[in-house]
Amino acid sequence: MSQHYYSQQPEARHDRRTIETVLRGKSLRFTSDAGVFSKGDIDYGSRVLIEAMDIPDGSSVLDVGCGYGPIGISAAYLAPKGHVTMIDINGRAAQLARENARNNGIVNVTVMESDVLSAVKGQKFDVIVTNPPIRAGKAVVHQIFEEAYEHLYEGGTLWIVIQKKQGAPSAAAKLESLFPVVEEAGKDKGYRIIRAQK
Repeated sequence: MSQHYYSQQPEARHDRRTIETVLRGKSLRFTSDAGVFSKGDIDYGSRVLIEAMDIPDGSSVLDVGCGYGPIGISAAYLAPKGHVTMIDINGRAAQLARENARNNGIVNVTVMESDVLSAVKGQKFDVIVTNPPIRAGKAVVHQIFEEAYEHLYEGGTLWIVIQKKQGAPSAAAKLESLFPVVEEAGKDKGYRIIRAQK
């Protein structure tokens, strides 16, 4: 069975490529590689989330499952006086995210390898963003939601993107069991943006 991106150390042979794109009006360049999520281009769901998410300047932000960095790097330039912590279980993805932040001149980020939210134990954030790793299974996705709740300040918000056919209704139900406010903040081509507030 071939490995997928939800692996600590992908064994896929390197196949680095450059992606040039515009996110929230800013031209960015990303390096991706084999063994990471959406290596060929920025995933459409991530794009929908980036366009929808509200990141007030000065926010402390956590990007869970950052991949090679498009969501977290976008959050960092939307909140230049804030700080974004980007985490991913995939060591290759985390290294690419560091490189991509540096190459795009983004300095208000910290990138760490982390199984779910283990690397940020005890920390709290104003905003958490995630394009959750659906292929890791529902138990992992729901664990991310539970741990996100614990890591948000009172009044903090969780932004997620999930495809309707990949479990948006059950994700929304899980979030409603945790958060007092859960709303659909946008949808596009079968992707749902859900905003949950603590």
